[in-house]
Amino acid sequence: MYNATNFGSRVFRYEVVGLRQNAETDKTNHSIRNSGSQFFNVPYERMNQFMQQISRWGGKIISIQPLDGSAPLQANTQPTPPSTPEAAAPQPAKEKKVDIPVNIYRPNNPCIGKVISNEELVKEGGEGTVKHIVFDISNTDLRYLEGQSIGIIPAGTDANGKPHKLRLYSIASTRHGDYLDDKTVSLCVRQLEYKDKETGETVYGVCSSYLNKLQPGDEVKITGPVGKEMLLPDDPEATIIMLATGTGIAPFRAFLWRMFKEQHADYQFKGLAWLFFGVAYTANILYKEQLEELQQQYPDHFRLTYAISREQKTADGGKMYIQNRIAEHADELWQLLQKKNTHVYMCGLKGMEPGIDEAMTAAAAKNGADWQDFLKGTLKKEGRWHVETY
Repeated sequence: MYNATNFGSRVFRYEVVGLRQNAETDKTNHSIRNSGSQFFNVPYERMNQFMQQISRWGGKIISIQPLDGSAPLQANTQPTPPSTPEAAAPQPAKEKKVDIPVNIYRPNNPCIGKVISNEELVKEGGEGTVKHIVFDISNTDLRYLEGQSIGIIPAGTDANGKPHKLRLYSIASTRHGDYLDDKTVSLCVRQLEYKDKETGETVYGVCSSYLNKLQPGDEVKITGPVGKEMLLPDDPEATIIMLATGTGIAPFRAFLWRMFKEQHADYQFKGLAWLFFGVAYTANILYKEQLEELQQQYPDHFRLTYAISREQKTADGGKMYIQNRIAEHADELWQLLQKKNTHVYMCGLKGMEPGIDEAMTAAAAKNGADWQDFLKGTLKKEGRWHVETY
């Protein structure tokens, strides 16, 4: 049996038949024929991604030949990682572990992405500026999953003349990118701006300012991907509860686009996705039109609840924050959490956590339970509570 140490960075030549011109292949640079074989040279580390791509193109792989002249692989096989004694025996398909890419590119050896677009998301009358930025990564080996992050290294040097350190940003696109061609990665970036408490001067974030000013064609140093905490479960029947403030919507945009905007033979979401989204003004609801379109198209599978703090009021006249919306629905949420395939994801400002705990504490008490015991002993222990706050 081959293993990863045998293959390393080798390149394999795929013979593919059955490719047909369609919406997917039209997005590529490949010339697609309706008959006969076509050949593709594929690095080992991109084999899984390439096989998925061929499937979407409607093709069939009939041979895989290492370019170094060694024995060919069977068309339905691929190099496998080193096995342990426990993993030596055949495993059921449902127990197969997901290949989670991590640190393909590190700070001392980043890849270079190129800006395709940099568009404002905040509407007129909103607060601040937030950009949706799409990077071309077609000349890299970067791949990622929904819920992961990438690092951006700003150009230039700091006050000490040293290169800037990287900043991490949650990825806002699915693993296939905004154009479904596996060639892009997208970010949702807010321009950081605050007043210095001592001087009163306005301070702008180094990396967010750098990203905010990028133009199409500009090159950017990218690292990663990183993160395993926010990954989606494979279960298409799961209940996914998402709590976001501001640009914390980024990973949930990726989740929802994968669930509803893309069509996958191996992932047809039929569960419930419920997004609680907290912002200051209606104009600050990022991706508003797309979110509401999904709600209209999939009313049985997607619920959307806003908390607009400067416009909406609570029953007692206070500002409406995301924790107030959670309190309103706490009893229903508690019942959903009793299902073994319900997952909660939280991304955004850390300040929302105490209020959410308070609301769920009350709901748990109505059912004779202790929220903290349930949170730690059940949700966290079972890997169903996912938090990425700052």
